Amino acid sequence: MVKMVDISDKEDVNRTAVAEGKIKLKDRSLKAIKEGKVKKGDVISASQLAGIQAAKDTSRLLPFCHQIPLTSVDVRIKAVSGAISVRTTVTANYKTGVEMEALAGTAAALLNIWDMVKYLEKDKDGQYPVAEISGIKVLRKTKEEH
Repeated sequence: MVKMVDISDKEDVNRTAVAEGKIKLKDRSLKAIKEGKVKKGDVISASQLAGIQAAKDTSRLLPFCHQIPLTSVDVRIKAVSGAISVRTTVTANYKTGVEMEALAGTAAALLNIWDMVKYLEKDKDGQYPVAEISGIKVLRKTKEEH
């Protein structure tokens, strides 16, 4: 038997979760992103939007997550050594945590980056020898009781 957990007796609490991950890419992909020369457009802005949308839609992706009225989603994307890092911060005033929303936002932003540069990442056989998403984790979650 499967069911959604009943949270009706819980109090609303201010909650925040931060998740992070990265995608390793070829130097030419990183350069194209930095210079704004990716065929599909602005990788950073599009990936921030993908992350925000995924955080908002987490309950549609994961059947046991509650529909949480998010108050803020912030997706930060930056270049790091040989990779792009994504950090998603999600906040809500609700009965349950927002770590799954932060994870979903991070994962979707990383997947969107891959999608937008995959033509640069493929080798002569159509494979992806360098591209790798890794390290997706919750950095922290907090709640502030009223």
